[in-house]
Amino acid sequence: MTFLDENNAYLDCVNDEINTTSANGKMISRLLMSVSQNEIERTSERTKIGLAGAIKSGHIPHIAPLGYKHEDKRLVIDYSTKDIIVRIFDLYYNGLSYKKISNLFNEEKVLGKDNWRDSTIVNILQNEIYKGDFVHGKRTNHTTFYEDVVEPIVSKEMWEDCQVQKRKNSRAFKRTLTYLYLQKLKCPKCGRILGGKATTKKNGKSYFYYYCNDCKIEFKEKLINDYFNQFISELIEYDEVVNQFFLPMIKQKFDEPKEQLEKEINNQKNKLERIKKAYINGVFELKEYNEEKKIVEKAITELETKLDTTDSVEELRFTPKDILLKRDIDFINKIKLDKEYQARTRTWKDYTREEQADLIMRYVDDIELDMIGTGIVVKQINFRESICKPCQELFDKGYIDTAKPAIFGNVLGNVRFSNYLSEEEFGEIIMRLQQYYDVHFTEATYYVKNQMFYFNFVEDNSVIVRVFPIEDYYKLDPDNKMETYKFGILYINEEDNFQMQDIDAAFDYIPDETNTSVIYTKDTTPISVGIKPVKFFEENTEETN
Repeated sequence: MTFLDENNAYLDCVNDEINTTSANGKMISRLLMSVSQNEIERTSERTKIGLAGAIKSGHIPHIAPLGYKHEDKRLVIDYSTKDIIVRIFDLYYNGLSYKKISNLFNEEKVLGKDNWRDSTIVNILQNEIYKGDFVHGKRTNHTTFYEDVVEPIVSKEMWEDCQVQKRKNSRAFKRTLTYLYLQKLKCPKCGRILGGKATTKKNGKSYFYYYCNDCKIEFKEKLINDYFNQFISELIEYDEVVNQFFLPMIKQKFDEPKEQLEKEINNQKNKLERIKKAYINGVFELKEYNEEKKIVEKAITELETKLDTTDSVEELRFTPKDILLKRDIDFINKIKLDKEYQARTRTWKDYTREEQADLIMRYVDDIELDMIGTGIVVKQINFRESICKPCQELFDKGYIDTAKPAIFGNVLGNVRFSNYLSEEEFGEIIMRLQQYYDVHFTEATYYVKNQMFYFNFVEDNSVIVRVFPIEDYYKLDPDNKMETYKFGILYINEEDNFQMQDIDAAFDYIPDETNTSVIYTKDTTPISVGIKPVKFFEENTEETN
């Protein structure tokens, strides 16, 4: 209306009763506009209320950031990428700058990327969503803060500490204390991620604690260590398997094949010849020729470096079948060559706290705690799905083993199990093992009802190397209706000795494949593999019927 008055104009609507040529018309127009403005404001208010309600229930109106995913319109943790976020905060918390973190991720090609930038790391560290909170309208002057709207990936204490550090010169900062289980523990009462603190005595020894400010819970790190100890040896062994065997296999699967690299090198060399001919023919000036030549020569150098790396990896490469064989050899060496094994193997106490924390960060998703009275106990350790899933797939294919509690006769203990292998496959493994040790084989029957194994070798002077089903019961008995299963048992006796002169060979190599013309059977073979028939006492047979 003010605009109309200033410009000596009026408004006369044919379809609406709006006419500003008279005083009454102007009054009615002002009333209608007021009603409309009020409706707009009410609609905006209802929208804001609805949006606030949606945000409070986890419906975040943005693209899911790294570490999260949308599920039923709610923002939930993406466990396939969660540990990347945990690692970024952990690295920054312990003194690495944005640049060092991005360079490290580019070197490792995290998520298959080599274009990690400082700004990406900064944006992650500044994002409140990772501590469970959300700020709406950051780019406006009317921001709204919402607390605890999604499940956090890092604790509020960790997030706030990183903001404080960000205001300092982080490049010159190095934290002296390392927390093993930071970001892995949640309060058993409220579910918040626990913070960490430490006290250092006059003798220089540090004692670590984890706490929840809200619930006034505090306990020593030793509580977790005592429970975690039972997993340490398996975790270290698994890490060694990953580094020695899985990584070369992954590299073989995803990297450029050798033939492709050689082809590309030849293409670049041919390109270099074409550039030279073009210069001779006057197509290029000397400066242009040198610049183009430099680019192509650099490309050739990089490709040749890749080729050299591929060649070196191929020398270290193991097949999936070799992994299981190597695991058998390592287990036997641990029993038969204990001193040599200990001298060549790093134990948990040999790791620095930084190395221990890194190992836990890479393989442990979280550790569940519980309250019993006023005390804290460890309920369960959850390992990363991204590790467990491929490990399970390799186990299903018979390529790796896993330790399981089992009752063998009168003995209860952890035994190495692997999945079904064909007779030819496990026969080949036995024959290769016998190049190093006098490995024995027998059959056992597993009674499903009693959940016990019965076999006939002498337990007092024998050690079980590995147990595996000798039939594919996934296919044979998908409904688990069979009363008994047949298992093969690899074992060694106390009197069995290492059969080679060079002990180093047992640790640095694996036995060669046998002559492919030799087929394992249950009869006598060129390499003697003894099979003992399983006999049962009459009372045992009666108990299972």
